[in-house]
Amino acid sequence: MSKNLYITGTESRTGKSAIVLGIMQLVLRDVQRVAFFRPIISTPSKTKKDHDINLILSQFYLGMRYEDAYAYTIQEARDLVNKGQHTAMLETILNKYKDLESRFDFVLLEGTDFLGGDPAFEFDINAEIASNLGCPVLLVANAQHKSEEEIISSTHLAMDTYLQKGTEILAVVVNRADTKNTRHLLAELRKTAKGMLFYVIPEMASLGKPSVAEVQKWLGAEVLYGQDRLETLVDDYVIAAMQVGNFLDYVGKSSLVITPGDRSDIILSTFASRSSASFPDVAGMVLTGGLRPSKNVAKLIEGWTGVPLPVLLVKDHTYKTAQVLTELYGKIEPEDQKKIQTALGTFEECVDTEELRGRLIAACPTKITPKMFEYSLIQMAKSAKQHIVLPEGVSDRVLQAADILLRRGVAELTLLGDEAKVRTKISQLDLNLSGANLVDPIRSPSFDDYVNTYYELRKHKGISLEIARDLMADPTYFGTMMVHKDHADGMVSGSITTTQQTIRPAFEFIKTKPGVSTVSSVFLMCLKDRVLVFGDCAVVPNPTASQLAEIAIQSARTAEIFGVFPRVAMLSYSTGSSGKGEEVEKVMEATRIAKERAPELLIEGPLQYDAAIDPEVAQTKLPGSVVAGQATVFIFPDLNTGNNTYKAVQRAAGAVAIGPVLQGLNKPVNDLSRGCTVPDIVNTVAITAIQAQSKPSKSKVC
Repeated sequence: MSKNLYITGTESRTGKSAIVLGIMQLVLRDVQRVAFFRPIISTPSKTKKDHDINLILSQFYLGMRYEDAYAYTIQEARDLVNKGQHTAMLETILNKYKDLESRFDFVLLEGTDFLGGDPAFEFDINAEIASNLGCPVLLVANAQHKSEEEIISSTHLAMDTYLQKGTEILAVVVNRADTKNTRHLLAELRKTAKGMLFYVIPEMASLGKPSVAEVQKWLGAEVLYGQDRLETLVDDYVIAAMQVGNFLDYVGKSSLVITPGDRSDIILSTFASRSSASFPDVAGMVLTGGLRPSKNVAKLIEGWTGVPLPVLLVKDHTYKTAQVLTELYGKIEPEDQKKIQTALGTFEECVDTEELRGRLIAACPTKITPKMFEYSLIQMAKSAKQHIVLPEGVSDRVLQAADILLRRGVAELTLLGDEAKVRTKISQLDLNLSGANLVDPIRSPSFDDYVNTYYELRKHKGISLEIARDLMADPTYFGTMMVHKDHADGMVSGSITTTQQTIRPAFEFIKTKPGVSTVSSVFLMCLKDRVLVFGDCAVVPNPTASQLAEIAIQSARTAEIFGVFPRVAMLSYSTGSSGKGEEVEKVMEATRIAKERAPELLIEGPLQYDAAIDPEVAQTKLPGSVVAGQATVFIFPDLNTGNNTYKAVQRAAGAVAIGPVLQGLNKPVNDLSRGCTVPDIVNTVAITAIQAQSKPSKSKVC
């Protein structure tokens, strides 16, 4: 098994931080404990954190300290070499690396940024460090503004230098290439070095452009308005010194307007242009000279619905501010999930991850971390893309999650709601949802058909045609009908609606699978080193013995879908035959029924929680059991116990709780917590898509 990899650029601004993100996620798919190490960082002093270390530690929660992730600043390394202490420098780097190697299963290393003014020194020192640490190297070459011949020549020169130092080159990624030439360039590179892994990634303008948040940090600016719009990307800068009529001729899409704070005419016309369909959407404004808008202008802005663009304030004058901004280039900031997901999605699209993984990791540990599990969910969902409908098209979190899902290629999406309102929300949040279907239920060509279908299905319950029409105008009912009619493969809702609102329509006409009488749920509990399945924690308040048996069997099947081998523990307040009482007898009977209905499953009960999860306790209380001490599926006797236990484990153990995942329905419908986060929604959509893969897809846009 390869225990390390050294990622280094061949020059400055190769975009290697995006490659590091992709490789780290790839490694975490198979390896439990991964460290990140930069032998030499480019920050001028230790008072400022290194950008890439901060990015990786924030994104992946590796369980390591920032101080352990680097050895020297670039200035310190150069000083040591100039003083003849080259060997001492390498020894310190090796010692810090070995410490990480002893504590982690894999160490991902990243080279310098080539921003220290001496590219030859940095190139040589990266090659030497990789060679001394015995690391295979992944080279990242910069193709920006280069001809095909220049790219091939410079790439091979870098490869030759590393090979001469006895370093193994795992792969070469040519980044930021002209999108027109990527296929031809890749073919030419592979011709020149047969057997070498080459990948070409096109220039992604959104990664190279700074966001307004980056501008704010770069300038040390104060945010006056639009705190929630700072993720907007900046395309160019417009210095506004003309009168309004002429100034507006220069405004382009994603322009950042720079103007003195006392130019009320420019400020108001910029806000007006952002709200007008006749002008492109500017990214924001920088007000210079430390001059705040006048009282009445501020009052106008504050009364603007939603404050449609961010406004920054700096002390410097306009010319100096513009000069400082010329040195700014786009980075992937830890808080910018849009850029992070774009980088990950582009990496997965352009790099044959299975091919690279085969070269990198020959064997891997069997334990699984939350990040590994979440990654596997995304990969499973992408393997056979499904069509998921999201009824809450006006929810900010749902729209933000949809942006991520589309960037990652997880599923086809339909968003329901008033189309004008949904599009306004999308614009305000600065999202790219061009790949989603937007459907207004009452204006859909399928609306009347859905009304009539619902009426026929429910008229025996006293539902009139008028009631059917009213209900089908509800996006949740409409979305559920899309799933019922095979116009979508699954539905996710609940971020702004109750559980009952989400699942009632499914109970009414999607119904349960053949042979299943009870709809129940599980939570996928991602602990630090494993994934457990808890059921039922959300739906059935007080199940009978027969229902409990059915929940156990359904939970085991759900576990299998998500790659968890089911060892089912039927939980109670006693283990084996040690206890008495009505509740214990119910669990005993449920265990008997479950074993009878599914004899192939490993099921044990009753078990106390400690006997189910702890091998030492199991050895004392129920020796010889194939489930006790190693259970993966935990079935709680009632909703009160299950709901409280999953929340206790979530908080006390720092577990990631994914769910509830509904099981037993004919077609997948899943409910979100109203307190759900954007990552929760992404995971739930991925889970729903995976559940939908078990049936042939017939979905079409309605």
